[in-house]
Amino acid sequence: MTMARLIRTRSVTMISCTGTMPVREAVALLADKRIGALPVFDGDTLRGVFSERDVIQQLRELGPSMLDRTVSEAMSTPAITVTPEVEVLEALALMTHRRIRHLPVVEDGRVIAFVSIGDLVKYRLDHLQSETEAMREFIQMG
Repeated sequence: MTMARLIRTRSVTMISCTGTMPVREAVALLADKRIGALPVFDGDTLRGVFSERDVIQQLRELGPSMLDRTVSEAMSTPAITVTPEVEVLEALALMTHRRIRHLPVVEDGRVIAFVSIGDLVKYRLDHLQSETEAMREFIQMG
């Protein structure tokens, strides 16, 4: 299955921020929405990804003063992205290899979705369960 097909089945509103947003506000947004990362935009242009890991890294390096910085000073950049044509398993492998948990899906220079590793693992588990049930039915019929 491609990422395009996967994101067609989702009805999730993408929550994002700008690079000028204070880290303090972005952290509050992460907590309020119970999410782990935000795509960071300048207008329609993706500039990076701001994640819980960025917060932890910056806290370790700068202490609490990092909360007064802007997201653009703390985010991961450039963002690692995929296109809608990429297979879900390929995206999952990329996320595992690069040790990231969130991935923007970009088409024609525009972010059309923002998926988490949890989204991809859920797809994979659902797919394996469907295959298992089909095998059981086939065996029982035989």
